[in-house]
Amino acid sequence: MQLVDSIRQRRSIRQFLPKSVPDEVIRDIISEAVWSPSWGNTQQWEMMVVTGDKLAKLREENRKALFTGQKAQPEIPFPEVWPDAHKARYGEVGKAVLESQTTDRDDKEGRLQNTGHMFSFFDAPVLLYFMVDKQLSLEYAVLDVGLILQNVSLLACDKGLGSCIMAVSVMYADIVRKILPVPDNKRLVIGTAMGYPDLEAPINNFERQRDLEQVVTWVA
Repeated sequence: MQLVDSIRQRRSIRQFLPKSVPDEVIRDIISEAVWSPSWGNTQQWEMMVVTGDKLAKLREENRKALFTGQKAQPEIPFPEVWPDAHKARYGEVGKAVLESQTTDRDDKEGRLQNTGHMFSFFDAPVLLYFMVDKQLSLEYAVLDVGLILQNVSLLACDKGLGSCIMAVSVMYADIVRKILPVPDNKRLVIGTAMGYPDLEAPINNFERQRDLEQVVTWVA
């Protein structure tokens, strides 16, 4: 697959096939992704691959926290305010997701079940966590995580896998730390679900938009 094809075809996958991903495939993705650029080649990222029983337990506890109204405890604060243009794009993709599932905005129960599926990481067979050392400058460490995360997503796409970068995977950091061996000196940044995509699912096929004119300024 050409690089431009991976860039254009990669999308957030929200429905996965009930099929496990071989360990060697995940290792291949990571072994290539670590060649991502980083500040002074410091390679500030660290990763944890979660599958099997630990992922099942994490999925169960994360979903339970949602339905019992547990307070979010991310280790990096989530955005609370968006400028109008960003808020509009956010709203548009949310609307597209609901429409792809034929869920009406007034259907509170339907929306809750959809959210529950998200907090179960869309039942993906792999969850890949990214962490950084707490001693690092957070802004630039997170930038480096973004660089390798992009490459992980593109490499997964190249191998026929789908991924979804998920803030909800780190929303309840205390749960993650209870179930997984996250070192005390590491900060949870983000997680991405990974698996074989259900290419027939409407939620994986709605039209996406990109805004070129508003995000690029040419200066000569």
